[in-house]
Amino acid sequence: MNPSEIARETLKRLALQRTPPTPDNYRTLYHEISGTTVTETFPEKSLKTLAAGLPRKTPEQTRFARQLDTAIGEKNWDSFKLTLSDLLNKVAAEPPNWSALIRELLVRLETRQAELTPARKREALDHVLASSAAPDLLHTRLQGLLKNWSQTAALENATGGDMPAGADNVAIHAVPPAPTSPQTDAKYASRADELAKGVTSELLDLLAQLLENSIGILLADNTELADEATRLITAARSTRGTEDVTPFIASMKRFSYRLHFVAEDQSEMKAALLHLLHLVIDNINELVLDDQYLQGQIAVVLDLVSQPLNLRRLDDVERRMKDVIFKQSALKKSLLDAKDQIKLMLATFVDRLADFSESTSEYHDKIERCADKISKVNDITDLSDVLDEVMRETRVIQLNAQRSRDELNQMRAKVSATELEVQRLQDELASASQMVRHDPLTGALNRKGMDDALETEVARARRHGSKLCMALLDIDNFKKLNDSLGHAAGDAALVHLAKVVQEVIRPEDTLARYGGEEFVVILPDTPLESAVTAMVRVQRELTRQFFLHNNDKVLITFSCGVAELAETEQGMAAIQRADGAMYLAKRAGKNRVLAA
Repeated sequence: MNPSEIARETLKRLALQRTPPTPDNYRTLYHEISGTTVTETFPEKSLKTLAAGLPRKTPEQTRFARQLDTAIGEKNWDSFKLTLSDLLNKVAAEPPNWSALIRELLVRLETRQAELTPARKREALDHVLASSAAPDLLHTRLQGLLKNWSQTAALENATGGDMPAGADNVAIHAVPPAPTSPQTDAKYASRADELAKGVTSELLDLLAQLLENSIGILLADNTELADEATRLITAARSTRGTEDVTPFIASMKRFSYRLHFVAEDQSEMKAALLHLLHLVIDNINELVLDDQYLQGQIAVVLDLVSQPLNLRRLDDVERRMKDVIFKQSALKKSLLDAKDQIKLMLATFVDRLADFSESTSEYHDKIERCADKISKVNDITDLSDVLDEVMRETRVIQLNAQRSRDELNQMRAKVSATELEVQRLQDELASASQMVRHDPLTGALNRKGMDDALETEVARARRHGSKLCMALLDIDNFKKLNDSLGHAAGDAALVHLAKVVQEVIRPEDTLARYGGEEFVVILPDTPLESAVTAMVRVQRELTRQFFLHNNDKVLITFSCGVAELAETEQGMAAIQRADGAMYLAKRAGKNRVLAA
């Protein structure tokens, strides 16, 4: 049955069963008749209103409200329930044992350790106190600080306090079983020292590279820690003997303490910035009421920022935002022009109305004078003169009224034409914006979008020295499918193919419609063999997900060529090589994937 028949049957059964026609009863009986499952509508608007009224004065309150906003935005009951459960568990949990923590903290501060002097301990404690505003966060960080001090003390007790942890571990693993003679003992001891020095030197070089290539970049906004990282890089490269490692390890421990807190602050800052971006986009969406394209673009941007971010996703967010900004600026200009036209029309109308009012007033005075003359006239000749004057003045006022009417009609026609031009511009902008990067039929990137994505991926592959592959696929026997089933079925087959490909490829891969029934898949960080395997996996999935036409299963296959970008090759050249391999796959029997 179609929905209207199901609705009539539902109302009939409600009447026969004498059941109150409430929305819940109607929904339950409707799904019972149609054989579908009752699904509750997610009360997004009500929950957003509730979340907006929550306090956000402390970091803990802000974190809870942000998690709640994310769960509501995703319309995910499980995330919503988990967030509330975490809150209730924190409320029901026992309060932190501050007395025991402070007592242990005082004991550890007074305990003498070779690796941690009281001054260093106070420095670490001051940093924890300064960077932890929330009580729960302060308690957790103080516990972590005490744990680090305890581990350092245990390590010093195990090694006698003479050697740093790194050197002890190297020496223990490098020394072979105990020798049986003094000569052998000296030989093994010398060999162990050489191994320890070699391993220590290599580890220090690796550590210096890590500090220089990774941590230094992350600390670009923290000049103090960046300078300390530079000093540690110099110290690591100048330290060669195991006896010089002790001061370096002490410096690294201090650096690691401070780096841990910086990483936590950056993580919280990233979450806060994402939340701020959500609020800005939500505000734009609330302001835009009658532009479906802008609302669609904003929904896409929200979906992108709700997922884990990476460079490719940020690039896509940037392009989407540029589309939105371009369309807003163009519409603003056209609407301002229309506003000016309306202002001009109103000004003209007011002027003409004032002129007409003045003319009418003069006409009224002249008519009164003519009436007075008529009442006093005694001769028919004099009466004829008065009537001529009345007719003349009436004709003048008539001409003025007609001229004002014509000018107002012209202004109204101009405003109507301006309104039509604004509407046409809106339609053209929506159509053009939709075609900026995406194919309107399949949702995949179009040629322009593919060119942009290809340029970005080639530049990234060159920069990182990674592999990049391009796959070009073409539907087998597409003309025959069009001729036998019709062009509408052909379009639906293209949509089905694009959907299956998008489901199988990775999020970082890119699908673009190359033309007609040809598609290109860009696979970053993928060697040639893995790219071929990925496209074979798409073929297998396509044979499992049949294309349905009028409830008939239609098998769709494609032939594919895959090319790996050479060191100095342009992106389009690699696609052309993939195109040649695709034609070879066609000649070899179709439904194949060949490497170029």
